[in-house]
Amino acid sequence: MSTTQSERLRDLLEPLVTSKELDLEEITVTPAGKRRVLRVVVDSDTGVSLDTCAELSRELSQKLDDADAMGDGEYVLEVTSPGADRPLTQHRHYVRAVDRLVKFQLADEAGGGELTARILKVDDEGLDLEVPGVKGRKATARRLAFADIAKARVEIEFNRKNKPADNTENTEEA
Repeated sequence: MSTTQSERLRDLLEPLVTSKELDLEEITVTPAGKRRVLRVVVDSDTGVSLDTCAELSRELSQKLDDADAMGDGEYVLEVTSPGADRPLTQHRHYVRAVDRLVKFQLADEAGGGELTARILKVDDEGLDLEVPGVKGRKATARRLAFADIAKARVEIEFNRKNKPADNTENTEEA
């Protein structure tokens, strides 16, 4: 997708997305046979429900058709939330990942290498982390500046030990 088309679509769609208290994370247009797929990725601090995606899809579709933003060719509109494996690139992504385990690729200036740690706190300069202990050792605290991060991605945890006490997800009633 050309930068001009991307900017035009973002300028058209972002006001509607933000009016729903969502962040417009990404817009892509890819060819799919004789059609194109317009994928709009949205997120919020509380996540995005399927119903929200469906409602937003209808409204974005109407706005795109009214503005003739996609031209005469056929296209498919997909409105989705980011996947669990999306890279953390914005400050808000780190805030949303508090209490999650993250794999960091450290910048060369910071010594390079990888670090896997749980985000405890985020501020304007960086992150307070808990680095898990290995082979029975206790976890350690570490401060990581944003400038020292080359890449970061949330690690999927299926059997997390020591979940926070206020986590009520997936609990059964007594």
